[in-house]
Amino acid sequence: MGQELLKKALILNVIDPNIGGVLIKGECGTAKSTSVRALTALLPEKDVVVGCSFCCDPNSPKNMCESCRSKVDSLKIAKRKMQVVELPVSATEDKVVGSLDISAAIKTGDKKFEPGILAKANGNILYVDEVNLLNDHIVDTLLDAAAMGINTVEREGVSFSHPSDFILVGTMNPEEGELRPQLFDRFSLCVYVEGIADTKSRITIIKRHREYLADPEAFVLKWSKQDKEISDKIVNARNILNNVDLTDPMLELIVNTCIDANVSGHRADIAMMNTSAAIAAYDGRKDVNENDVREAAILVLTHRTKNPPKYEPSKKNNNKDNDENNSNKNQNNKSKRDNKEESQHNNQDESKNDRNKSDSSVTAQFKAGEEFKIKSTAIKPVIKIDDIVRDSSGRRTETESTNGRYVSYRIPVEKPQSIALDATIRNAALKQKNRSGDVSIIIEPEDIMEKIRVRKSENLIVFVVDASGSMGAEQRMTAVKGSILSLLTDAYQKRDKICLITFRGNESTIIVPPTNNIDLAKAQMKDIPTGGKTPLGDGLTVAYDLIKREMNRDHEIKPIMVIISDGRGNSSISGVNPQEEISYISTMIVKDKICSIVLDSESGFVMLGFAKRLADMLNAKYLKLDTIRSDLKNQLAAI
Repeated sequence: MGQELLKKALILNVIDPNIGGVLIKGECGTAKSTSVRALTALLPEKDVVVGCSFCCDPNSPKNMCESCRSKVDSLKIAKRKMQVVELPVSATEDKVVGSLDISAAIKTGDKKFEPGILAKANGNILYVDEVNLLNDHIVDTLLDAAAMGINTVEREGVSFSHPSDFILVGTMNPEEGELRPQLFDRFSLCVYVEGIADTKSRITIIKRHREYLADPEAFVLKWSKQDKEISDKIVNARNILNNVDLTDPMLELIVNTCIDANVSGHRADIAMMNTSAAIAAYDGRKDVNENDVREAAILVLTHRTKNPPKYEPSKKNNNKDNDENNSNKNQNNKSKRDNKEESQHNNQDESKNDRNKSDSSVTAQFKAGEEFKIKSTAIKPVIKIDDIVRDSSGRRTETESTNGRYVSYRIPVEKPQSIALDATIRNAALKQKNRSGDVSIIIEPEDIMEKIRVRKSENLIVFVVDASGSMGAEQRMTAVKGSILSLLTDAYQKRDKICLITFRGNESTIIVPPTNNIDLAKAQMKDIPTGGKTPLGDGLTVAYDLIKREMNRDHEIKPIMVIISDGRGNSSISGVNPQEEISYISTMIVKDKICSIVLDSESGFVMLGFAKRLADMLNAKYLKLDTIRSDLKNQLAAI
């Protein structure tokens, strides 16, 4: 399912590279990669400068590299088909953007630029398989280069710019993790591909695969006529694209469609305009009609809004019935809300009259308070950079990485991952008096220094939330829920994985297992009931066991346990003394060096300080829950 739309999206980008690329989402084995690689047979030829590392277009002097521009009148030109340049998931930043040619620097002392993948991709299609597994900063670099058409490198003493105008095509399996919404928006088109359930179609796929393996050349020849027809349509569409007319009514339809879809910014409008024109050109027409806009909307809006516009006409004869149903629903909902609010009011009064009865069996449901911006230093425990080299990407804590920010250097233990050229040359310069040769500087193996790179890494934040009866006093749970929703938003912005555990009555529950799906966590958080005793020790134990499992599964993970409670542990599910249980599990958490933060939810005139004592036992950072808010006054003071 979705293969026709996928092929159409790829072809439209070839017709008009200004569309801005396509993201292909789908489960494993749905021919995402095969479709992209097969595109080369349909791509038209183009003029290129012979011998240019950047595949410059001789017909566009303003977009050439400096070398080609300096000899524009004597360039040798050749015809070459557009290519699909693949970018491996394991690619480092210097391989992508380019870097200093170390060989030239050592032999001659010259600062020569060594082109990267973005240079080869100029004028071609850059294909990134499993783009969601690529490091975020590399994805940012790709998208910036795709938008600007230029790659600028400022690193290791090299300052260089070259044309990098390519069509970006990314594929991903959502089961292996999502892209940030900000990155989703940078892909102009998005297509969802599913496996085919039709028996005859699946048999056809198997037969064609077998036929290709038996004789690839014969198979290609068999379909060459159809390929030629599509290729000719692409060439014709490119020739007439600039003459395609977009009337004001069509532009108004495009803009209103985007407004109805509640999309942010204006990228969707521009992408839909370009896509509609390309659809018309591919059909051999010079005017955009309503069907073109509707087809473009499917490709442009699907990944930008949770409620993309539907184009099925509404049934007018059902309007009256719908109005009556809606009226009845509203009355029922109002009645339910009134009953719920009355129940909450009664529960709150009971809590106020008997605040110390945390063993109450009464269960209440509290609304979530308003979200707010979290202080940047709130969920930031002191974590030393360890010896684990991580590839995960985040924005909270620093870790050593193979492709992060260059901060220092060291003598390599094994083969150096990345040579610290500045430190190496400085080290060798001190020994040049005892060396002789015909080069500017002689580098020996003992001179080599390795770069130490660090980057912000992803964290697993395990929220351990007290949902006992004491949290119902003075509307504490309303404030706690608002704070947790704000913390979840902050975790999303920092690209953290989160987990949500609650403890109350006679149970501790993993409400949300480790995930990057913040929307799921927020939805579950709002429905957490409050009531019963406080099995704090068991809540900590469940969180500890989960963190240990995750650390055994993923050695790169950096867990942070965030306990939100007033600290009044008065129940033990295991049957031992509650305080002994808390003390024992706290010792285990400290022993395994699990970073913890205690957010004290206690309020009122009488402060018992249980949460502070818990923080001391855990060697944890201690904060009052109401101090994590970052208001405008604090933000301005920090500037």
